[in-house]
Amino acid sequence: MSNIKVIIMDVDGTLTNDKKIITEKTKNALIQAQKSGVILILASGRPTSGLMNFAKELKMNENHGLLVSYNGSKVVDCETNKVLFNETMSVEQGQAVLEHMKKFDVKPMIDKGEYMYINDVFNNEIQYKGSPFNIIQYESRNGRFKLCEKDDLAAFADYALNKILTAGTPEYLKTHYKEMMEPFKDTLNCVFTADFFFEFTAKGIDKAKALDTVLIPMGYKKEEMIAFGDGHNDASMVKYAGIGVAMANAVDALKEVANEVTLSNEEDGIAHTLSKYIK
Repeated sequence: MSNIKVIIMDVDGTLTNDKKIITEKTKNALIQAQKSGVILILASGRPTSGLMNFAKELKMNENHGLLVSYNGSKVVDCETNKVLFNETMSVEQGQAVLEHMKKFDVKPMIDKGEYMYINDVFNNEIQYKGSPFNIIQYESRNGRFKLCEKDDLAAFADYALNKILTAGTPEYLKTHYKEMMEPFKDTLNCVFTADFFFEFTAKGIDKAKALDTVLIPMGYKKEEMIAFGDGHNDASMVKYAGIGVAMANAVDALKEVANEVTLSNEEDGIAHTLSKYIK
């Protein structure tokens, strides 16, 4: 019998297939694991609202599953809705980032309550893999947000933000991300979460810090954790967990720090690996 007590998963490109669906095989493996007393954790760059439906589908709301959202800036128990950890940027930091972003050809997005706030709902496309891609629709639908326009996001954001997301054409972000993060490189976390997303969170925030802050006081040990991911922002938790697993579709940098590489998100990589560790 394995000693795994905690399964930690990124969502997009890891838990879900390319259609953003959890396949039956993966779903069944995760529901079975919970029946043997394992807890599930979704750890994503997504906002909390963009994780709830997946959590319910996996019955995490009946088994004290945890949601690590905004790249590790917030942790919620999805059975009780209790916030276990929440670390935001200061209002001043958030406003400074949004002011600085006005110099770049990016689309900043922030959220509050059920709304995602952007500058212009019709200026919604980036070029991605040679085609126009409606990035505002993509992000608002994934986060389950309604949309609201604000001409000046910096002036509007008079509240503490968990995260500022900026979207842009991958080539543009690759060329300009250093200038984008320059004023904040020592005071905030600035990270790619996809080749078209670059985001800002509070200093020291990542998925591993959130897990460590919440799980260790609950009595769990790193050796009892398995973590699955595919992106740059998954490296901290894949290194942190006793068993760190990169998906076959993961970025090379993650495969290099993982203990093992499983099948892709299109091939039930999570279920494949769990069958080895959880009987």
